[in-house]
Amino acid sequence: MAKKKTRAEAESESGPNAPDARQNDVELVNGNPRKKIKKKKKRTDEETEEIPTVSIAVPGSIIDNTQSFELATRLAGQIARAATIFRINEVIVFDNKSDGVNDFTTLDSTDENESGAAFLVRILRYLETPQYLRRALFPMHNSLRFVGMLPPLDAPHHLRKHEWAPYREGVTLKERSTGSGTLVDVGLSKNIVINQVMEPHKRVTVAMGIDRNLDADLPREIVSSSKPREEAGIYWGYRVRYASNINSVFKDCQFKGGYDRIIGTSEHGQIVNSSDLTIPTFRHLLIAFGGLAGLEESIEEDNNLKGKDVRQVFDLYLNTCPNQGSRTIRTEEAIFISLQYFQEPITRALQRVEL
Repeated sequence: MAKKKTRAEAESESGPNAPDARQNDVELVNGNPRKKIKKKKKRTDEETEEIPTVSIAVPGSIIDNTQSFELATRLAGQIARAATIFRINEVIVFDNKSDGVNDFTTLDSTDENESGAAFLVRILRYLETPQYLRRALFPMHNSLRFVGMLPPLDAPHHLRKHEWAPYREGVTLKERSTGSGTLVDVGLSKNIVINQVMEPHKRVTVAMGIDRNLDADLPREIVSSSKPREEAGIYWGYRVRYASNINSVFKDCQFKGGYDRIIGTSEHGQIVNSSDLTIPTFRHLLIAFGGLAGLEESIEEDNNLKGKDVRQVFDLYLNTCPNQGSRTIRTEEAIFISLQYFQEPITRALQRVEL
């Protein structure tokens, strides 16, 4: 009769492919539960797995097509609301320029006749910023004159003065603390101190701790803006990026490894029921929307993509609103429709374990 193996011997012979009893642990990914496989080998910081992200790309030309500043502001507000409601991590605003130059100095100018893309980028960034930081981070500008009429995003990081949270967004101040740190306005009744010396007027994410205690002058720690999402599963707003053309949307991705899944939306796209759509597991998903003439025009006008069929550019090219009653669906409408359409397929993709 064979000798019964000890637990240690059995574990040593099980090999790297043996089932791990801990693999059914669950973590929050983009606000949804996802299975997490824990490896026995401790990972370095560089090897830490990124939480999947969802980005949308929107043409700046939709602003040029509006009849007034007020209507343009309302349109931008609708896009910001959609991005926040559906927990989008990045919004890319692209032009239809044929060159690949990504120079965007116009955003820092006071030119009242800025381009539609610059206008949209400015409004989106303004609305994503917590209200108590806007005066310090956004100087007066003609393009912002109607933002007061827009509904607030009310995102989780837009905290009220009486609310306490493990993280808060803040802005560094000119005044120095009594020690070697920097004073930061985080929207509370008292400024806090961080343990670093920084230039004024810089937006930072501060770890506040669990217990509300502003009396103690203990320095707080600055963390990455992605940490609230990574550590606590809290949606922490969207970042905004400008791209000079549709090709720059893809090649200038700010995430490591680029976008591994790219989806285009169009009335000429394939019709698939949301419940039947399968999106492969992804690290960084991009959903692109076209302007008045659709994504087809953006592809045709980009010299870097000359001769390419639109279906060669995207992994999936979908019609998210078939049998439409109107001959046209405005881009801001398409964003709401499409992001709702993609909710279930994205959730299923995030729940799948990549072996």
